[in-house]
Amino acid sequence: MEYTNLGRTGLSVSRLCLGTMNFGPQTTEPDSFAIMDRALEHGLNFFDTANTYGQKQGEGVTEQIIGRWFAQGGGRREKVVLATKVYGTMGDWPNERGLSARHIVRSCEDSLRRLQTDWIDVFQMHHVLRTTPWEEIWQAMEILVAQGKVLYVGSSNFAGWDLARAQESAAHRNFLGLVSEQCLYNLLTRHVELELLPAAQHYGIGVIPWSPLHGGLLGGAIRKLAEGGAGQRTKGGRAAGGLTEHRTTIEAYEKLSADLGHDPANVALAWLLSRPGVTAPIIGPRTVEQLDATLGAFDVTLSDQVLNQLDELFPPIGNGGSGPEAWAW
Repeated sequence: MEYTNLGRTGLSVSRLCLGTMNFGPQTTEPDSFAIMDRALEHGLNFFDTANTYGQKQGEGVTEQIIGRWFAQGGGRREKVVLATKVYGTMGDWPNERGLSARHIVRSCEDSLRRLQTDWIDVFQMHHVLRTTPWEEIWQAMEILVAQGKVLYVGSSNFAGWDLARAQESAAHRNFLGLVSEQCLYNLLTRHVELELLPAAQHYGIGVIPWSPLHGGLLGGAIRKLAEGGAGQRTKGGRAAGGLTEHRTTIEAYEKLSADLGHDPANVALAWLLSRPGVTAPIIGPRTVEQLDATLGAFDVTLSDQVLNQLDELFPPIGNGGSGPEAWAW
């Protein structure tokens, strides 16, 4: 396993992050336990979850599964860099969602209970909420950090200027601020290259891309359909309709991957791992076998020629790179 620092911090995390959103709805608890155990066997120490995962409002099903896995002992909790989230709706009352100080503190306490742990390594805001002032957000986070319940703070689905506002506000309070940002980023979705990635790099914020395979579309979707296998990922969610829209491109991409001698999923992950500022793409295996297969991404070497071919298949926005150069002279 390869490791890197999370943003500008001294925290070492694996270059793949284990996403747990499938734990409960798609993957049984025993299989979830097996996946997490195998992740540690591979040296994968960075786990991501959220209070809303599990598809049962207010129950935190996925966090509970992880908590019961931690409770088995064996150094599981000590080995894992654990990230969870706050923001989503956890009940019917108005203060059971969002980023108010009240909800942030209450949500942290609830997550700690479900996860059966004393601390959260990275407490992430699941979405930006511009109606809540940063003074309020940082005050709540500072309380949790001072209590030792949260060690670092991260964000998800922020814009570049949101990162800037957050960090400038934190700096005025002599607070570390954000150390990571989760964003949608893959070969098919490259808009974060315009503003978000440059902002993250400027402020030393590690980038953790979610949906690195665009809902399975970049994971060999055409080959799997031809084999009569799992077209599940292309029938709904983020990839719904995507195969029809991008079929010619995906066919060429799968041929390029085959010519390289690698699985398309691993080529997509390797591409993200090669991008400046990217800390760890989030993988979401539903089985141990899928987890094992993703480790092949570290065996993929992308030459400049191949990177140029990928840019031709999946063009960056405008002239490529950051704005304003991407769209201006």
